Amino acid sequence: MTGTLPRGADFAERRTTMLERLAEVAGAHAEALAGGGPKYQERHRSRGKLGARERIELLLDPDTPFLELSPLAGWGSDFTTGASLVTGIGVIEGVECLVTANDPTVRGGASNPWTLKKALRANEIAFANRLPVVSLVESGGADLPSQKEIFIPGGALFRDLTRLSAAGIPTVAVVFGNSTAGGAYVPGMSDHVIMVKERSKVFLGGPPLVKMATGEESDDEELGGADMHARVSGLADYFALDEPDALRTARRVVARLNWRKIGPAPRPAPRPPLFDEDDLLGIVPGDLRTPFDPREVIARISDGSEFDEFKPLYGPSLATGWAEIHGYPVGVLANAQGVLFSAESQKAAQFIQLANQRDIPLLFLHNTTGYMVGREYEQGGIIKHGSMMINAVSNSKVPHISVLMGASYGAGHYGMCGRAYEPRFLFSWPSAKSAVMGPAQLAGVLSIVARQSALAKGHPYDEDADAALRAMVEQQIEAESLPMFLSGRLYDDGVIDPRDTRTVLGLCLSAVHGAPVEGARGGFGVFRM
Repeated sequence: MTGTLPRGADFAERRTTMLERLAEVAGAHAEALAGGGPKYQERHRSRGKLGARERIELLLDPDTPFLELSPLAGWGSDFTTGASLVTGIGVIEGVECLVTANDPTVRGGASNPWTLKKALRANEIAFANRLPVVSLVESGGADLPSQKEIFIPGGALFRDLTRLSAAGIPTVAVVFGNSTAGGAYVPGMSDHVIMVKERSKVFLGGPPLVKMATGEESDDEELGGADMHARVSGLADYFALDEPDALRTARRVVARLNWRKIGPAPRPAPRPPLFDEDDLLGIVPGDLRTPFDPREVIARISDGSEFDEFKPLYGPSLATGWAEIHGYPVGVLANAQGVLFSAESQKAAQFIQLANQRDIPLLFLHNTTGYMVGREYEQGGIIKHGSMMINAVSNSKVPHISVLMGASYGAGHYGMCGRAYEPRFLFSWPSAKSAVMGPAQLAGVLSIVARQSALAKGHPYDEDADAALRAMVEQQIEAESLPMFLSGRLYDDGVIDPRDTRTVLGLCLSAVHGAPVEGARGGFGVFRM
């Protein structure tokens, strides 16, 4: 068993670097928490309204965690960090639910392209993990200047609500303010609808549009007020007197769902790790070309720090084995030395099959520069063996969870169940980087190609221009490889503090057990041998 880390200068330097990166992430999170800024926050509160996160806090069971998802959506774009929407998993009356809440302090809660991507990802998580959905609605609809990027794909939001309902997954809409135009279909397609007296406004067309279209004079309450929908149209199932009353009602609706998890329960009273989670700050080197032992990470997130390693002497650049986290069994695949060779790929494929045979979820801990290249490895079948691993990941049916700790480059990102391979959840540490290859390698490849092209044409090669090009490309790829950039584009579900890894994984494993946990029985496609 590992666990005893040296506390020398290297550890201290790594810890300092990680804390600096965590401070950067905290700054980005602060942007999301600020919403539309002090002016619009104050305007919202002056109307007697609660903020999006305050509504969530009153909705959830007291003193229970809320796993916020995609909090940095839109970071680095022209839109507000957080994308005017809060999403996450929390417990309501003992039931784990997927909760979404519009932030009306950001352009009235209007949806921009990142809002849409974030909402669709939330629906995807709810569907895969069989989580009831509670939508806290206050939105003016699409951000009109961005309509070309929202209107056509945005229909998937309403499609998702109907598919969730058809799958027997309850959907609840609590309307606090505007839910107009296309947004009116959120309550319209939800199983349960709660509206607030003199606050909710749900209509396809507001008074100005109705006047222009039909010449009819009407006001907000006649067209879409809570009282009208509760008494006349029947769209509102519950009529709340104010926001706290609406949230109390939502809790009672969830309490009456008679909802049960289908997946197996965890082992009771799991033992905590033997080693301090704070050590996780000092494990990953600042320079990801320096290897580190992922078993040190496993020892700080697994129950009792236990890890029964599978094939430890074969393919040692990938550690595979069995563990438990918060009482849930997991199969772990963790990159040990960065590069994946043929042996590692074959070991991974076998291990994934075993996990599917036993109905055990898989945890992928990333630190890989990809599959090994070079004449010896090409002739040795690295393409076949890498494809075997990717085939196994692609057709595995047990839930997958991925955590990017360090590098996650090239096809190694795919083999370790990157975003395109639909892990149930994917989180990054602030130390992570992900791209087609490392910045220096990518810039070097472009330089070699340009040099060869110039020689083939008989042109002199401009070394100064080459140096400038390489520097520019390295800087660009480095910036585009960083976790906040990737998280802003929803390529992960959030950048987390390494010390929170065990807690986050426990919440995710609890969520995935809301649905059946069943592995593939065959059906892996053709493995090239």
